[in-house]
Amino acid sequence: MEKLKGALAVFLGASSFGILSTFVKKAYGQGLTLGEVTGIQVLFGMLMLWLIFIAIKLFSRKTFQSSTKKSSWIKILISGTSTGLVSILYYKCVQLVPASLAIVLLMQYIWIGVVIEFIFFKVKPSKNNLIGIGIVLIATLLATGLIEKGLKDINLTGLLFGLLAATAYSVFMIVNGRVGNDYHPIQKSAIMVTGSCILVFTLFPPNYLFNGQFDANFLHFGLILSLFGTVIPPLLFAYGLPKTGFSLGGILSSAELPVATCMSYFILHESVSSVQWVGVLLILGTVIWLNAAKSNTH
Repeated sequence: MEKLKGALAVFLGASSFGILSTFVKKAYGQGLTLGEVTGIQVLFGMLMLWLIFIAIKLFSRKTFQSSTKKSSWIKILISGTSTGLVSILYYKCVQLVPASLAIVLLMQYIWIGVVIEFIFFKVKPSKNNLIGIGIVLIATLLATGLIEKGLKDINLTGLLFGLLAATAYSVFMIVNGRVGNDYHPIQKSAIMVTGSCILVFTLFPPNYLFNGQFDANFLHFGLILSLFGTVIPPLLFAYGLPKTGFSLGGILSSAELPVATCMSYFILHESVSSVQWVGVLLILGTVIWLNAAKSNTH
């Protein structure tokens, strides 16, 4: 029963990530800019995570047993800038291409992370990883519509921002697994989002907070984007991953892809061809297969 609860939590956390691109598109439709969308998400997310952390610390002392060694919070703060970079690059991509295409581009972290680990950490990819990379690249050609439409109908700048977002996401995942693991997950998330907030506000000064521009739209989208992109996923992952294990968790977290594609199709009414659906399912299947194979080797 505990494993089932954990699996449900991870699935819902990934699904939460999956709906982001749809609401970002809607925010752009209401006149918000890239800097405003990313800014209100990290600001609201930072405030909520710190409030949750303080509440946990006050009412659940067992969670905060003293540790003999704590890694530097400065490292966590700096590593948190990678999450801000992901938001900026991904939301710029969403601004330029359909949401269903943007999520496919973000999923390229599957092979980009393998390349980064090989170049910087000398971690040789397994045979399964190499096969998986090949399948993902072929599936991407299908899922992005490149085979059907060619490059003429696809915004190349958006394509570039999507791949840069995937690279930043890969860096975030690698760094997140290596930094601050001796902190409570919510505290770690709060520090990382604080770093993200500093980066976003440096690149996009939040003048809208002080010039009377902040209105109901900002509040509405700020709450939605911060909840589904910054607050709910880390809370659900922190609860679910210890119960499922990382291999099953990796499989369940791939729910982000079909959820985002379905949301863009049903809510935004974007065109997704049958060939693109095949590509999406191939990527999803590859993620499941790689994580299942990883589980069997342990």
